[in-house]
Amino acid sequence: MVLKAHAIYTVAMRFRIFAALTFASLLFVAARGQTDRVKELAPGVFFWQGDPDQRQPANCTWIIFKDYVLVIDANFPWGARDILHTIQKTTNKPIRFVFDTHYHGDHAFGNSIFTDAGASIICSEACAGELRTKGAKGFENWKDAAHPLTGAHFEPATITFTDAMVFDDGAHRVEITRVGPGHSKGDSVAYLPSEKILVTGDLCVTWSAGNNVADADADYENWLRALDRMDKWDVKTVIPGHGTPAAQSALHAQREYLADMLSQVRTGKRAGKSADQLASGIDLSKHGNLAASKAGNATSIRAMYKRL
Repeated sequence: MVLKAHAIYTVAMRFRIFAALTFASLLFVAARGQTDRVKELAPGVFFWQGDPDQRQPANCTWIIFKDYVLVIDANFPWGARDILHTIQKTTNKPIRFVFDTHYHGDHAFGNSIFTDAGASIICSEACAGELRTKGAKGFENWKDAAHPLTGAHFEPATITFTDAMVFDDGAHRVEITRVGPGHSKGDSVAYLPSEKILVTGDLCVTWSAGNNVADADADYENWLRALDRMDKWDVKTVIPGHGTPAAQSALHAQREYLADMLSQVRTGKRAGKSADQLASGIDLSKHGNLAASKAGNATSIRAMYKRL
């Protein structure tokens, strides 16, 4: 009986050790996953990779100035909490400002997580107007039960600019410029001239899900002009709204993809074809990864057809 009890005890202990090691491994993998999403692009300049599988699709960048932190794009509330926690691992300086490149929920619904921590929200005047109207309505009508906005509240911008705004403390310089309307009416980008880093918001993406062209105030022609304008800047690294960082060539690739879609939709519409015919018939495959999602392309084509 003693031997049998000892055997049972030994098996139980082995199971507990195995379970503990398994749990520890899972924690390590989760922590490693978070770490892999963060890169220091230059001293004091960090990038956090969005993750669509966790419904945290938008990228985030932050710059550590001498006395404070500037964050670019707030994500959804649950993404903002992860970002806030990650930033606090990189610095003990306060987050004073959050710049929304545009008003869409995946870039701005997390604003209150940062304002509750002491930050102020910045965006262009046009973006601020969109945020107070379309953004507030989207926040109020949010219906995703799997990803509720619990613990967050709608937070508008309290600092706005018409065309440009600059942060410069001698250590870092960030030039914020409104280049919209394009993806939305108030699109603005952030450029770090010393590091040659450009944060584009959704004017440029590198993921395979395509781009959202359905905003009521989207301006396709000016979107193309904005990409041309930025392509003339001295840029080494492009931080897209979604997807991995890329070289300056990403701006040209985005332009060619959108211009080709716009041209084919216009031609098809003039020929009397329906939105569904164009969605199934337009071939964008030559644009590679940007056009990899047939469903995403079809959605954009239908939206573009309707807007035109």
